[in-house]
Amino acid sequence: MKNQIYTHPQPLSRGERTWLSPLKRGLRGVFVFSILLSTLFTTAQTTVQTLSANWQFRQVGTQVWYPATVPGTVHTDLQANGLIGDPFADNNEKKLQWIERENWEYKTMFDVPESQFQHKNHELFFEGLDTYAEVFLNGERILDANNMFRSWRVDVSKNLKEKGNELRIVFTSPILKNDSIARANVKLPGGNDTSEYPVWPYTRKAAYHFGWDFAPRFVTSGIWKDIKLESWSDFRLTELTYHQQYIDDEYANIAVDYRYQSEVNALMCFEWKGGKYVDSIIEGRTSGYEELEIENPERWYPNGSGLQHLYEVKMSVYNTDTLFSTSFKIGLRTVELVNQPDSIGTNFYFRVNGEPIFVKGANYVPQDVFLPRVQDSQYVHLLTLARDAGMNMLRVWGGGVYEKEIFYDLCDEYGILIWQDFMFAGTVYPGDDGFKKNVIEEVFEQINRLQKHPCLALWCGNNEIEVAWKNWGWQKQLGYAKDDSIQLWQNYDRFFNKDLPAYVRGWGYQKTAYVPTSPQSNWGTPENFNHGSMHYWGVWHGPDDFSGYEKNIGRFMVEWGFQSYPDYDLLANYISPEFLALNSEVMKNRQKSYVGNGKITDFLQQFKFDFTDFKTFVQQSQNLQALGYEMALKSHLAAQPHCMGTLLWQLNDCWPGPSWSIINYNGKPKPAYRRVKEVLKN
Repeated sequence: MKNQIYTHPQPLSRGERTWLSPLKRGLRGVFVFSILLSTLFTTAQTTVQTLSANWQFRQVGTQVWYPATVPGTVHTDLQANGLIGDPFADNNEKKLQWIERENWEYKTMFDVPESQFQHKNHELFFEGLDTYAEVFLNGERILDANNMFRSWRVDVSKNLKEKGNELRIVFTSPILKNDSIARANVKLPGGNDTSEYPVWPYTRKAAYHFGWDFAPRFVTSGIWKDIKLESWSDFRLTELTYHQQYIDDEYANIAVDYRYQSEVNALMCFEWKGGKYVDSIIEGRTSGYEELEIENPERWYPNGSGLQHLYEVKMSVYNTDTLFSTSFKIGLRTVELVNQPDSIGTNFYFRVNGEPIFVKGANYVPQDVFLPRVQDSQYVHLLTLARDAGMNMLRVWGGGVYEKEIFYDLCDEYGILIWQDFMFAGTVYPGDDGFKKNVIEEVFEQINRLQKHPCLALWCGNNEIEVAWKNWGWQKQLGYAKDDSIQLWQNYDRFFNKDLPAYVRGWGYQKTAYVPTSPQSNWGTPENFNHGSMHYWGVWHGPDDFSGYEKNIGRFMVEWGFQSYPDYDLLANYISPEFLALNSEVMKNRQKSYVGNGKITDFLQQFKFDFTDFKTFVQQSQNLQALGYEMALKSHLAAQPHCMGTLLWQLNDCWPGPSWSIINYNGKPKPAYRRVKEVLKN
């Protein structure tokens, strides 16, 4: 995928369209008819084979191969073969840290059906490899992958066989890959990573895999998304983007930009409710651009503000036969971030279709440490709970992953706006050319993929890096020399304040708003509650009690929350009875917050929540959390227009452990969910 910025002419005015469109379309019709005559006997099709069967894996350097599941991870494959216990059971997390320091190898054999093999062109499409992977097809090295957040395409037309193809992938441990690099450079902050030289700032991989205050440390490797063999002869669509250029009550203008490879002349047809448009595909060309007009458009609204109207557009390429067809959905709306000085300080709110909205929602984290285990039904269940609770926004947190397409499709359908972090969190990152080149490819792919969703409301550069740099004492803790500090900050400033917003502007045709970091203001100073976005942790990490939620209210509350334990029965599924005690070594390890158990106990006593054993402690921790969330949300809602948004930390869990979530790892709501729903729906 080339890194190009495509520019297009400005959309025509309504008056220009009135007289020019018939002439343009009439001339185009003559040209299209001649194209159709010249391709009368051309036929083609595209065939896709998903390579998910017959996989095996082994630890590099060993002889025995074991069955593997693809998509999957090495941890889940080891467990499935009885080679390790459940990673979430008891203290297995500690026992299984050796896995992250080993290299792993996967292989499969596959045939290509005769009808597919007869195609002229063949590509292997790797939707997701975690993370450092050398790929071999029939003994030939075809790919070196180095980024979990990217997909990869390789032309294999020359070395593909009809029978007996061997696909082999060798995964290098991220720890071994980057250990020498981390030791040779200025030490970068590690967040919850307790390693002497944290490697995750150098690794384009989900940060929470290295441990966080709500997550265990399991540094995974494996084929975490599908691998597909895509074969075609005459036509293939390689890229499709579309965006709203203009909307008023009379019409909306939609720009469709597509890239293709074609060895024939053909027709491209777009059909939607009330409209149809036909254009030509020219052999040898590689791109097309169309403007579609929708009369009397119906707008898309967030949950609670109106309906989520979506237009389906059918796209087909044909001559005498259909060469390609697909469909996509368009939601017509305007979303603006207002973030500027006002009489109070600096505001921060969203306007949708011209009207300010109060944002009600939560922070979303990956639904499992082992991502391939998450099923589509789990996305439906979780996002239905969010919608039914009255939420109209979720923040995709920057220490996780860019989510699967189904996540954003459901948010389009349910009216849940998305605050999308880029995947940078909790550290400063390298500034070398190789790292930046890798990240640029990642950013381009994700902007191109996600910008078409009407739910996308905001791009955010990173989670908490700037506030940490200025307030958390990294420079002193890590002993940075003055020159080191200057260089690290320059790297940060150049990427998040200059390069990344330029990419969003240049590649993001939808013109979605961008902010470099969250939060914009640090909660440690009272005046900061008058300025911009806020992560308020004065109750959990600071000295405040629940009254702090009522007194300390920012302009937009991006993060705030209070821990509880997961359901006792859920814990009992993973922890042996003798370890179901607050002070057991197993339970101490499961608590990832350095103030966790003490903070919960203190607040239980302060608010006179009685508990006699661990089971009642767990239940009371949930009741306590529900009380705190109710107090906070009521205060935020009452503080309008000073405060125009609240996103609690956090919606969901990635494993069965204590956290700030309102929904258990198994999808069952906690008492806090029910309390949040009552407040937001009233």
